[in-house]
Amino acid sequence: MHADEEATIALWQRAWQHHYRDIDFAKRVEWWRRRWRTELVPTATISVAMSADQVIGFVTVDPRTGYLDQIVVAPEVWGSEVASRLMAAARLASPQRLELRVNADNARAIGFYRKQGFIDIGEAANEISGAPVRIMRWQP
Repeated sequence: MHADEEATIALWQRAWQHHYRDIDFAKRVEWWRRRWRTELVPTATISVAMSADQVIGFVTVDPRTGYLDQIVVAPEVWGSEVASRLMAAARLASPQRLELRVNADNARAIGFYRKQGFIDIGEAANEISGAPVRIMRWQP
């Protein structure tokens, strides 16, 4: 699991850095690693997308609540079917409902979620940065 953990964390950092170039995500890696180990791994269903021997995406869903915490795809495969396949895995983990928070300025992700059948159900602020987020939900 350690190799998968390092690969997923490295992908998370690379994908977010690609989208938010002004933020130094290298400074957040240790926080993410702690969060991965203490919050996500114990409760989430984690599905990983591979290409050859490389992690190209992952999704984490708490099947008890339907909360989709992370869906991360390698920038070089954005626009492919990888994100849709990960979303299908998320729906298998929580077939009654998925809910997520997405940065309000992430138009690409919001568009993807809408195409996947998610609707806006509210607004909030990111607990750490204070940035505005949209709360979105999918139900069959």
